[in-house]
Formats: sequence, structure tokens, C-alpha cells
Amino acid sequence: MSSFTIIKGSLIDETYSAFASWDFSRSKLENLQDLERENTIGAASRNWARDVRKVLNRRFDPEGRDRPLVELAQGDCDRQVWRPLLLWHMTRDEFLLRDFLVNWLFEKYEAGAYRVGTDDVAVYVGSLTKKQGISWSGDWTRTTTERVASGLLRIAADFGLLSGGASKEFAPYHLPDESLLYLLHAVAAEEKNARRVIEASDWHMYFMDSGEVEREILRLHQFHRLGYQAAGSLATLDLPAESPGAYARELVA
Repeated sequence: MSSFTIIKGSLIDETYSAFASWDFSRSKLENLQDLERENTIGAASRNWARDVRKVLNRRFDPEGRDRPLVELAQGDCDRQVWRPLLLWHMTRDEFLLRDFLVNWLFEKYEAGAYRVGTDDVAVYVGSLTKKQGISWSGDWTRTTTERVASGLLRIAADFGLLSGGASKEFAPYHLPDESLLYLLHAVAAEEKNARRVIEASDWHMYFMDSGEVEREILRLHQFHRLGYQAAGSLATLDLPAESPGAYARELVA
């Protein structure tokens, strides 16, 4: 687990710009070198362009797992639709961010917390040396821990989950239908079972429990956006495309 990418932040606009100009005929290394050399993201300084290159290199696999995200940016996808998808793709690699959102922040939300601050998150970050599944890069100083805690809160705010200054409040949040449909495809590609799709912990990143996910699926079923049948513990989910990539291409066709 590295502090670098969390401290640098969500980079939503920079990532969209980088992916919108991505050239699949060139390698990931060549694309990132072009980004830094030609400043295709409009960075304010050479140092910032360098840091963005480093973060994108660590965070994404544009030619593989994250290709649909790139194709959506190239298709001029609405950023309100694209932004939640970026969060899902980021957290395939950003394990600290995923744990923070899925476990710690969602738990606070469910408990009815009104505000969360850097001190609260710093305690959570300090506990991660003992947490299974989180690979630790070394002891962090108190200053680094506080910067990571602040970075996690900033990222959550950038994605519309929190609002406010140093002490942040939970914000009303609802996934756009197109984002929800893409995420259903993405989760289904991993889970392969309708009930497990509904109960997947990834939905916690969007402040959704399994009951809310199922209600949203039923609503989309009523509008003929997908097919859903449930009988007790058994369920079938018929999505409009065969994969996340196929749905992404339909979305910007």
C-alpha cells in the first residue's frame, strides 16, 4: 500500500482527458510519455504532469481491464455517468481506497454519522497495519498518515459522496441509470450469480446495500432496461449486453 496515489487524489479531469486522447495503436508507456511530454491534460506544471503520469501508470490498465473506461471517454461520455465508473475501476487497484469506502465510510453512513474528519480517518488508517488483505509499504509518519487521511476524504468528496471543508458531511447520492447498468455488467462479470451481484460489497462505495440494489434493479426491470426474476433465494438477471465493454460501446454509439 503506497501513500503516493492517495495523496495525489482522484484526478478525475486529468484521467478523462488522458483517456480521451489515448492511442490504442501505441503502448501504455508511449501514451504516458506523450501525456507528460506534450502535456495533453493541460497540467499547470511539468511536475504535475509527471505526477499524473505516475498515478495513471500505477492505477490503470487501459489496454485490458480498464479499456471500457477509455472507450467511454473517447466517445464523449457524460462525465456524470463516467465518474462513478472511474471510481469502480480505480478501486480494482487502489485497495486502500476501496477498503476505506466499502468498509469504514459505509459503516459510518449506515450508523447515521453526520460528519467525518481527518482525525477520524487517521485512526482508521493507523489500524490498517493489522488488517488482512492490505499490503503495507512501510511505517508512515504522523504527517503522512494525516495526508493520506485527508486524501481519502478529498477523493470521496470529488466523487460526490461527501461535501464540505476539513470536516465533511455525507452528501445525498444516487447513481445515474446508465452508471448503474454499467456497474451491474462489471460486477456480474466477476460474480456470475445474480444474488451475489446484488449482495456484492462494491455497492457500498455508492452507499447502497443489497436491498437498495435490488429495488433499483426492479425499477429498471419495470422500464425494460434489463430482465430480473426472483423467487426466494434464487434470482436471474438478464443484462442488455454481454460484457461491460459491450455495454460501454452501446452507451456511446
